[in-house]
Amino acid sequence: MNLKHTKAIITGGASGLGFACAEHIVKKGGQVTLIDINPETGDQAVAQLGKEHATFIKADVSNETEIEQACNHGKSFMGSINVVINCAGVLAGGRVLGREAPMALSHFNKAIQVNLCGSFNVAKAAANLMQHNEADADGQRGVIINTASVAAFEGQIGQAAYSASKGGIVGMTLPIARELTRFGIRVMTIAPGVFLTPMVAGLPDEIKDALGASVPFPSRLGQPDEFARMAEHIIENTYLNGSTIRLDGAVRLEPK
Repeated sequence: MNLKHTKAIITGGASGLGFACAEHIVKKGGQVTLIDINPETGDQAVAQLGKEHATFIKADVSNETEIEQACNHGKSFMGSINVVINCAGVLAGGRVLGREAPMALSHFNKAIQVNLCGSFNVAKAAANLMQHNEADADGQRGVIINTASVAAFEGQIGQAAYSASKGGIVGMTLPIARELTRFGIRVMTIAPGVFLTPMVAGLPDEIKDALGASVPFPSRLGQPDEFARMAEHIIENTYLNGSTIRLDGAVRLEPK
């Protein structure tokens, strides 16, 4: 599969890594359906990409009904769905035993619901539609790309909720990939390191410089386009399946 024939559902697609993937796919001739919770940002993204190439629908990734409707909307717009890129997520930082009180379970649960359950929710809804696609020469009908984090492996102090949610994504990659082999649907995960996302871009320059310097090589922040090009390689290389790829410049997170 190449990007020219890609019909992608992208969560968190209105900004950051998700929008970088959308922009890359559209530039190569594919179509995208952006799922996000901010209609204003979503409409701006579609205007930038072109209404013949992109559509936006507001949906909460942790809501089963909304995601089923969003996937149906995407299929109607693009004619089919053969790629999912899950980029929607929240940080939900905080210590287990905070200064004033222990972490509220609802705070921990938000990370799990959005990052982990949301990724699963979108994957299964899209796979339900993908299974009816016409297979290619390899018997492939689609590919699902989830986004974890290096925090899944070396979570820092204050990242218990975030790391648990991203570790869950890594953990479900292989069993879902194994299950979906009979439908010709591949499942992969990218675990990015320190990237220049909108949240990081808003930090003071000295903090951004320090984050970049913590990366062994190249000693800089990752660019969203580098994430998009990794997604492109996964889409095009059919032999990639059931694995998590670290995209991190060899960074290993310190305890804090």
